[in-house]
Amino acid sequence: MSPDTSQGKESGSKVLDERGRHSTTSHPDPTTSKKTTDTSQQTPDTPMPILYKKNFTAYPQWDFENVYSLKSSPWPTTCARSLRHSKDETFRKDFLPNSRLFLQKDDLNMSEWNRLSHFTGPFGFMQNEYKEVMASVKLIPKPKEPLLHPKAGGDGCVTCAVVGTGGILYGSKMGEEIDAHDYVFRMNGAVIKGFEEDVGRRTSVYVHTSYAIVYSVKKLAQHGFTSAPHDEGIKYVMIPEGMRDHYWIEALLKGNRVSAGEFINYEPQKYYPTPFNQSNFYVLHPDFLRYLRNRFIMSETLKTKHWWLFRPTNGAFTLLLALHTCDTVDAYGFMTNDYAKYSNYYVEKFQKTNVIFYINHDLNVEKDLWHRLHDSKIIKLFQRN
Repeated sequence: MSPDTSQGKESGSKVLDERGRHSTTSHPDPTTSKKTTDTSQQTPDTPMPILYKKNFTAYPQWDFENVYSLKSSPWPTTCARSLRHSKDETFRKDFLPNSRLFLQKDDLNMSEWNRLSHFTGPFGFMQNEYKEVMASVKLIPKPKEPLLHPKAGGDGCVTCAVVGTGGILYGSKMGEEIDAHDYVFRMNGAVIKGFEEDVGRRTSVYVHTSYAIVYSVKKLAQHGFTSAPHDEGIKYVMIPEGMRDHYWIEALLKGNRVSAGEFINYEPQKYYPTPFNQSNFYVLHPDFLRYLRNRFIMSETLKTKHWWLFRPTNGAFTLLLALHTCDTVDAYGFMTNDYAKYSNYYVEKFQKTNVIFYINHDLNVEKDLWHRLHDSKIIKLFQRN
């Protein structure tokens, strides 16, 4: 399947390569030199045959790997110190300021479905049934964009703090500094009660999967984490990792119980404020997530038989989302070079736990990225030294 100018037409989007051209040519991927031709030669009204990850011994490289859904123009900024004005050549080459961030009901015409069906979740819909995914996607309202606006009376800049869960924050006394930002991003088990002095009190954007929002409550209840943050006006951003997330989205937006999968009979509404405001709920676009992986967090794991397990962490997706929605970004609680000095999580007050390097994430690649962005003055990375 070659990308063409009709893809995304129904929603007014463009599907272009990284140079802004309609093309099937992509620059080489560092994980493989092998190109895989398209398997779908169906009519535009027919879903392509389902692809299965078991049929690939390493990450399959399609000729449209670097084709992403883009908006016609980036969100405007009048901020003189915006990271979008960075002179760093690597960042300028990799960064797509007009990437389409969010998925909505008008995005998936059949041509787009077939293209995205070549990629595993959360980067696409490989192994998924068209009707099952569309049952949730057709409910997602058009997102209100830009996600964040400059505060009245300010200098026109959108300033953001992104707060991870790393043990480096325990005893840091960074809470007041964090809350001084216009907006505060958090993710996963964002425990606040009892840690306000170190991590702040506010949450403006909460990024999660269905697994993260459910199991964070189960695992961190002993630390007082009983639900995701419920700040007034908070925006909830979901990473569509797989079908369990689409079942969750469908139930949430219908006000029903989950109908299938791991969380069958769960009531998603109980995890969000009541009444639930759908206009403050966002779902990240698979193209945006794949672009972030391809440009910023590419792992050697993709060369192996475990390729399908790898994806960036929720924290990485959150920090990179902030780069696309904020003018300045300060990161707290993310892995630094001296990570071994600290516990895995800041809630672990009385124990020293070690970071475990699981195969589904590449924490070293992420760590090196945060330091590189910090050294290039694109973000400010909190470090204890």
